[in-house]
Amino acid sequence: MNKVILMGNLTRDPEMRTTQSNVPVCTFSLAVERRFKSANGERAADFINVVAWRQQADFVSKYFHKGSRMVVVGSLQTRSYDDKDGNKRTATEVVADEIYFGDSKKSGGGGYEPAPQASAGASAPASMPSPEGFFPSPDEDTSLPFDL
Repeated sequence: MNKVILMGNLTRDPEMRTTQSNVPVCTFSLAVERRFKSANGERAADFINVVAWRQQADFVSKYFHKGSRMVVVGSLQTRSYDDKDGNKRTATEVVADEIYFGDSKKSGGGGYEPAPQASAGASAPASMPSPEGFFPSPDEDTSLPFDL
């Protein structure tokens, strides 16, 4: 089984492109804190590369920007390629299947302001998990920040 669940903050604005066959693809990097603190009391972070395709790519490019908190569910993928100098390189990244806002609406956090390069027709997940446990509390407003 190959399943990855991450919660972190975008390290830069998502990069939206389209393939030669006009398929949207968005790449970004998440800073994900480790569970344990170091001896000096600080948490280390891992920087994870993520790729989203089609509607998920549109959704990310429209509603997320540098610093936004995001939850990603997907699978780990490793691929090889030759760089411009002909050297063989390996890239490991998460291919996103599901993407959610990581901040609750009440916290006033990231993700709800459209990014400047917003594109039309993005689809959104049916629910927004809260950062605490991934499921909204019974009194939390889970309405989407836009109309479907």
